[in-house]
Amino acid sequence: MAVNLQKGQKVNLKKDSGEALGRVCVGLGWDPAEEKKSGGFFSSMFGGGGADIDCDASVFMLQGGKLMGSEDIVYFGNLAHSSGSVRHMGDNLTGDGDGDDEQVIVDLSKVPQKYDKIVFVVNIYKAAERKQHFGMIANAFIRIVDDKGKEFCKFNLSEKYDAMTALVFGEIYRHNGEWKFNAIGQPTKDEGLEGLARRYM
Repeated sequence: MAVNLQKGQKVNLKKDSGEALGRVCVGLGWDPAEEKKSGGFFSSMFGGGGADIDCDASVFMLQGGKLMGSEDIVYFGNLAHSSGSVRHMGDNLTGDGDGDDEQVIVDLSKVPQKYDKIVFVVNIYKAAERKQHFGMIANAFIRIVDDKGKEFCKFNLSEKYDAMTALVFGEIYRHNGEWKFNAIGQPTKDEGLEGLARRYM
């Protein structure tokens, strides 16, 4: 059974047998929040009433907790890390529909030793220009699925994020030679990927 995490909770990325997880899929999801006078339940089922918001998931690969260069950012403009250990599966432009909106494949066994953190962030594309923020987003989550397609853990980001334009969803980090996941859920007012990246430099 998958572990449902609370903000700030950490979990070892190990199977029940004690074996470390190898190749995992990190799924990130969100939906446009319903307008107050939308069609209610049926509208939410069929995607009506929400704002057209383009959220972009990105990954920072850190060394000693620091982002050393743009080559260690995996996003829609750089879908694969040079090490081959992290691969972004592409951009979703609306967030409509069930399930993951964007996915990142991480092969933990191939992450070079110099990297100690893999941070998953999401920002709203052209948030200031479009006057959009995460208060207009609902049902945000991050989850980890093992190589057999089984959900290992999930973190639902359920706070109110009015006026916030980006979110640090969570991170996979190395501790005493083992990989763990940390449910972060930190909102920010950073405008775009560049602003988020500066936090880790």
